[in-house]
Amino acid sequence: MTRKITLLLFALWALIFAGKAQEPRTIHVLVALADNYYQGIVPVPDHLGNGQNPSSNLYWGAMYGVRTFFSNSGDWELLTKEKLSEGPVLERLVFKHVDEAVFMVADAYDGQHIAQATFDYFRYVAGYDADVLATEQQGTVGIGGSANLVIYLGHNGLMDFQLEEYPVAKENRRADAMAICCVSKDYFSDPLQRGGARSVLLTTGLMAPEAYVLEAVLQGWVWNETPDAICERAANAYDRYQHCGINGARRLFTPGW
Repeated sequence: MTRKITLLLFALWALIFAGKAQEPRTIHVLVALADNYYQGIVPVPDHLGNGQNPSSNLYWGAMYGVRTFFSNSGDWELLTKEKLSEGPVLERLVFKHVDEAVFMVADAYDGQHIAQATFDYFRYVAGYDADVLATEQQGTVGIGGSANLVIYLGHNGLMDFQLEEYPVAKENRRADAMAICCVSKDYFSDPLQRGGARSVLLTTGLMAPEAYVLEAVLQGWVWNETPDAICERAANAYDRYQHCGINGARRLFTPGW
């Protein structure tokens, strides 16, 4: 009898666990397009540094940009691509992980609106502007302030300007957060703490915020790895593409403050 009860409890636990495992999770990535004119970046060739043209931009349509790199990834399937005519976001992509119920929404912000991209990032982390996105596979999934993981990628605009305010976390909001930009630990830590974030990955020095780092860290996050393990994935990817040495790459990424 005891053995039967144990087997029944195990079966019940397995069903509950399987149900929870299928609950969709959402990653919202805010990409500030590289912009030679409106940002304090080291100038890049004109076609890469035109922040109003996602198709050729360094962080979007170029070889290691988010749109191109993830469209060629075997781990992510592109579901939709939407060009937007109004507001700071020029294009939105929606991907789904091929093995897990994880969706990634990536927004390409006009490079001249980098301050808005930065502010929106902190708002989403803190739980504001919560919204839903309809998907054929899972119904609706949370985005913006409802996303499970919020990521900023691009130039660190806080090296050039300060925002007028930094949002405080809404009650019970605790999102995972990453900031893939130069020296994000120094500039993003305090605002992320105000926003109640669980820091997963920040940077300690100058770096190229390209999509191979994003792909590597997301794979670790999808599989529920620890922040340390996710940073190790980032370091390995960065060294593989930048040939900077694994020790230097490891010093570049940190789980948080």
